[in-house]
Amino acid sequence: MLNRKVLSAGYKVFLEFAVVCQEGPAFIPFIDDLPSLNRKIDGPFIMPIVDKYKDMGTVLMGKVESGECRKGQSLVIMPNRTPVTVDMLLSDDDEVSRIVPGENVKVKVKGVEEEDVSPGFVLCDAVNPIHTGRVFDAQLVILEHKSIICAGYSAVMHIHCAAEEVTVKALICLVDKKTGEKSKTRPRFVKQDQVAIMRIECAGVICLEPFKSFPQMGRFTLRDENKTIAIGKVLKLVE
Repeated sequence: MLNRKVLSAGYKVFLEFAVVCQEGPAFIPFIDDLPSLNRKIDGPFIMPIVDKYKDMGTVLMGKVESGECRKGQSLVIMPNRTPVTVDMLLSDDDEVSRIVPGENVKVKVKGVEEEDVSPGFVLCDAVNPIHTGRVFDAQLVILEHKSIICAGYSAVMHIHCAAEEVTVKALICLVDKKTGEKSKTRPRFVKQDQVAIMRIECAGVICLEPFKSFPQMGRFTLRDENKTIAIGKVLKLVE
């Protein structure tokens, strides 16, 4: 059986160590003071769909990233441009009259069958829908990757709730980590710890936005053989 005096002494040493190591504000106040994400309550409604199921209609699950939504509102599901009408809104399984950015919600809609919706689709404003595309330019930081990356390289991209096979169409330039200066010649390949701008082509049409205008819908990771090999941000949509 452990001696209580030993435990007490050990706990005292731990507290003294924690006090010595503590620099700056306390942890909880520090978290409270962090700036909130720039989610646009006045912007067009955008909710990436993480899951769906059938329950007297089609129920879509996701997190609201922009705008607000009310029962009876007309929306569209992208990238297929399927028009739907909101039949019910649920937050924490309680019916609500409206939903706002930052909430994880369920939205029951009319006008689409459950099997016609896939995770990674986006429920959004019918007048100002999210952009879609197959080809875009992006800046990537190469993380852990043993081999080189060149034109023709394929991986799986994870962007918001979507997972899509992508191929590097072209390497545009390298970017200096310290200065941000871009190389004047096109690199033949990129490797671990380098930053590069590439043109990427998706296997199908996906929903996305330039990172500069909408960070939540413009940042992504590349994975290969169950490892995250790069993180990136969308610079511009090409087609």
